Amino acid sequence: MCGRFGLIATPEEVGEAFDITGIDPFPPRYNIAPSQPILMVVSASELTGGGEGRNALLVRWGLIPAWVKDARDFSLLFNARSETAAEKPAFRGSMRHFRTLVPASGFFEWRRTGEKGGAQPYWIRPRHGGVIAFAGLMSPWLGADGTEIDTGTILTTSSSGVIAHIHERSPVVIAPADYERWLDCRNYEPREVADLMKPPPADFFEALPVSKAVSNARNMGADLIEPIGPALEGEPEDEGPGQMDLF
Repeated sequence: MCGRFGLIATPEEVGEAFDITGIDPFPPRYNIAPSQPILMVVSASELTGGGEGRNALLVRWGLIPAWVKDARDFSLLFNARSETAAEKPAFRGSMRHFRTLVPASGFFEWRRTGEKGGAQPYWIRPRHGGVIAFAGLMSPWLGADGTEIDTGTILTTSSSGVIAHIHERSPVVIAPADYERWLDCRNYEPREVADLMKPPPADFFEALPVSKAVSNARNMGADLIEPIGPALEGEPEDEGPGQMDLF
């Protein structure tokens, strides 16, 4: 799954990575949690019905489908299974019309240790560093009182590499060469981008143990991604059922 992630790149680095100009300033964010605003990159033509290029906008993390009447009675959907998103009523419309990219520097996942109350958090980041793009979906929502909110979710897939030691699911990562096809909802239907929703190469990520302070969403400092031990090593083994989400 993906219930916490970080974006510590500068606005300039994000703009360069996604070919966007004029991104509003933002600080490094080390512990982004569901219900908080997240940055999403969208095709300008999909957002406005015209224009070229890409735009960046803030979206509340936790998708609310357009057909929901009262958001207070609906659980925010912060993750969506990529294998079924095109068929599920909650995500079907967004898969067809509002595919997005979510800039990230890495994400957190928890591994059960077998000790009482024990769960070791890991900061999972690309070995090559830099900014990566999670596959996202957006859903504009209009409340009965006229409230308008852009909401979104992050797509997940089966884990690969060292992540499979920690959890059975991880975010879908879209490669830069595929950004345009993923974002182009006018010319590419969900079935035509299904091949992009796959686990990354086994050696793409590294997993570093970090402080359990990250488990509290109120903690937001740079110390949250400082390793407290060596990176997790080894090829995935059959460890039985996937680990429990502990967000």
